[in-house]
Amino acid sequence: MPGIKGVLDIDVPRWDQATFMGRLRHFFNITDCRTALLPDSRLDEAKALVEGCRAGSVPPGTTEEQLYYAKKLYDSAFHPDTGDRMNLIGRMSFQVPGGMAITGFMLQFYRTVPAVVFWQWVNQSFNALVNYTNRNAASPITLKQIGIAYATATSTALATAVGLNLYTKRAPPLVARWVPFVAVAAANCVNIPMMRQQEILNGIVVTDENGNKLGHSRKAAVTGITQVIISRITMAAPGMSSSVNITSLLVFMVPAACSLFPQQCSLATSKLEPELRESITSQYGDKVKYVYFNKGL
Repeated sequence: MPGIKGVLDIDVPRWDQATFMGRLRHFFNITDCRTALLPDSRLDEAKALVEGCRAGSVPPGTTEEQLYYAKKLYDSAFHPDTGDRMNLIGRMSFQVPGGMAITGFMLQFYRTVPAVVFWQWVNQSFNALVNYTNRNAASPITLKQIGIAYATATSTALATAVGLNLYTKRAPPLVARWVPFVAVAAANCVNIPMMRQQEILNGIVVTDENGNKLGHSRKAAVTGITQVIISRITMAAPGMSSSVNITSLLVFMVPAACSLFPQQCSLATSKLEPELRESITSQYGDKVKYVYFNKGL
């Protein structure tokens, strides 16, 4: 195959991120669970190729498809804010095998309190790691804050699940099967904002359309985290409330739920905190109509 002509702008999305279908194709690409099987050395090679492309240096004979595949591996395994390799279990590409196993056990073992407690604990431990891994990494979080978030989210899920379990002991099996989903939904509403509390307290970095930093916004953080909560509940809903093939549901629902909102969000400048809005206006006048930020996944 012939090499590419010129240097490809590797950071320009391959598919239109302004449309749901464009985002769906993008997330089907980077949540491919097969990438979770690749060794770190292969991922590092992909990162080196992507960074070389960004610098305008591509090895002779490299094809466009090879560059796009390297970018796929890079996006699936490296954090967009830091460029660091993410832990395997926290990657979205691990959501299908990890979620499949945990969801299957939760749907199978829901009739006794010890079983509900154990599998809710396993599920919330998994969720806490995913939430930490896919946070906006520009906002630091201490080990103490991680511990508090983990304990709060897990205890909420356990209290909800056990309470529902006791309440529905005499309910028909179909009603009882909703217990895991309600517990997961309630826990997501606590787990995600608790794991990302520093973003809410201190704000996240917002930029103009060219990536120039404008400041930190708490409203942007709340907007992004709210969208992530909706996506995560959507991701879990079909598998937690249905007895059909869990694997098939997750293979579709992970990228579909991630696609509900753009990962790089925008927010009208007029909706920002007054002090940040005034700071932007004093520097740029009325030129900056929207700010942009990474909402995380």
